[in-house]
Amino acid sequence: MEHGRCPFEKAILSAQCECELATRFSVAERMGVNCRDNIARNNCTTLLALMRDRARFALKVTDTSDHLPFGKEIKVMIGGLIGLQRLFAPGDVSRVDNVHGLVGLAQEQFGSLESIPFHEVVKSIASYQPKRRGRGRPGR
Repeated sequence: MEHGRCPFEKAILSAQCECELATRFSVAERMGVNCRDNIARNNCTTLLALMRDRARFALKVTDTSDHLPFGKEIKVMIGGLIGLQRLFAPGDVSRVDNVHGLVGLAQEQFGSLESIPFHEVVKSIASYQPKRRGRGRPGR
């Protein structure tokens, strides 16, 4: 069975999120992540679209139907998943260990992905600061 790209591929490749259904691959020098379950991938795609839409104001964008610039996309993915995880485990959450498990828990707890209290998730998206690369380089 052919599996598709993981909607949270960038978050997983950043090493701040993991997923039990993720399969990493590399083609030449490019790395990627596939999802082993089509239904789970569809659920994650729906969640990501909802997070993008609900975070429009915080991201200062009007259209989220297309891909966002990399920095904003990372804020939505990682900040959104961390915010969602904080709904279940308040406190200092800095990574997500199982995206699929988190999405399933959200569906179970709230009845549907659309019913998630996104006002709390968007706070995490807005405050998320990506980890800086290349610290200690001269001139920075």
